[in-house]
Amino acid sequence: MALTTLDPNTALIVIDLQKGIAGSPFIHTIGEVVGQTRVLLDAFRGRGLPVVLVNVAGRAPGRTEQGSRGGGSFTDGWTDFLPELDQQPSDIVVTKRTWGAFASTDLEAQLKARGVTQVVIAGVATGTGVEATARQAYEQGFNVTLAIDAMTDARPEANDYSVRNVFPRLGQTGTSQEIIDLLSTRSA
Repeated sequence: MALTTLDPNTALIVIDLQKGIAGSPFIHTIGEVVGQTRVLLDAFRGRGLPVVLVNVAGRAPGRTEQGSRGGGSFTDGWTDFLPELDQQPSDIVVTKRTWGAFASTDLEAQLKARGVTQVVIAGVATGTGVEATARQAYEQGFNVTLAIDAMTDARPEANDYSVRNVFPRLGQTGTSQEIIDLLSTRSA
C-alpha cells in the first residue's frame, strides 16, 4: 500500500545496523542503507519523535541445525551500532535474540508508554529482521510503515518477496524522502 499518512506519534525502528553485520554481502550496499537511515534518524530526532535502535546479540533457544550460519561471534564489538547512526542518549536501545524486535523484549511496552501508535521500520535484513519486526508490530496493533530504500538483504528473492508481497499486507511502504515529506507536512 502506498504511503499516505503518519500518525502524530510515530517512532522510527532501525533493525540490526551494527558492526557485526555491516560486512555481509547485501544486494544494496550498507552505505546506501545507512545513508537513507541517517536521513530518517535526523528527521525523527529533529522533531522529538522516538527513535529505536535494535541490535541482535544471539539466537533464540531451540533448534540448532543452522549452526553458526547468520551469526558469527557476538563478541568484540559485534553488537555495537554503526557510528554513522550517531546513537543519542534519548534513543531507545533494544537487544534482541530473535528475528523480530518485539519478541522477548520490552519494546511494545516502551512504545506504548510513549503513546506511539505507528512505527516506521528500516534496517537489515529485509526478509528476516525487518519483516519479523513489521509482522510483530502489526500484531501488537501498531500502524506499520516500511522505508523500502533504507533496507536490504543478502538474498534478492527474499528482499523482493517481502517488499512486493508481505509489506503491502502489513501496512504502507515508501521511500525515506516520502516519509520525511509526510513528517514535514504533518508538523507544518
